[in-house]
Amino acid sequence: FAPIRRLTVTNHYTSTAKTLHWLMAILLFGLLALGFYMHDLPLSPEKLQLYSWHKWAGVSAFLLVLVRLGWRVTHIPPALPASMPKLMQLAAHAGHLALYGLMLAIPLSGWLMSSAKGFQTVWFGILPIPDLLGKNKELGDLLQTVHMSLNLIFVATLAGHIGAALKHHFIDKDDILTRILPQHSKEI
Repeated sequence: FAPIRRLTVTNHYTSTAKTLHWLMAILLFGLLALGFYMHDLPLSPEKLQLYSWHKWAGVSAFLLVLVRLGWRVTHIPPALPASMPKLMQLAAHAGHLALYGLMLAIPLSGWLMSSAKGFQTVWFGILPIPDLLGKNKELGDLLQTVHMSLNLIFVATLAGHIGAALKHHFIDKDDILTRILPQHSKEI
């Protein structure tokens, strides 16, 4: 992503970027764990409650990623190390683009799936979110497959993201990982 405005150039992410990153990480790991856990549960009031919580968290994650994208396009991230080969820099940018795309596509596919299955999302039990589609069982089943497939792709992409960060830290010994860690707050 190339930012629209370049406000400051830093060696580390801003405190806001770090907070958004780690909030999203916690929320997304929780969503993944809850989603995989509840998927094969038998139909029960507990499963329906878990689905409600999953949908609430999914809407929250979608809104948070929009905030994060807004921050991202107005604040330049730290540059990748000059010693990093251009192909690796391209892979890093592609990986981040894939993560952002999936963080948008997954909640949208869940919203579409819920709509097609006839289960309206009511955010935190208070705010009804309008259905995007009419009830259609076949489409709902297809969207369920899409939602699950996107999540599996997300898990693989996330594993690559984490693996790359650990490689940079332990093998390359650069600051790629430390500049996003909360305890590092060197902003220039």
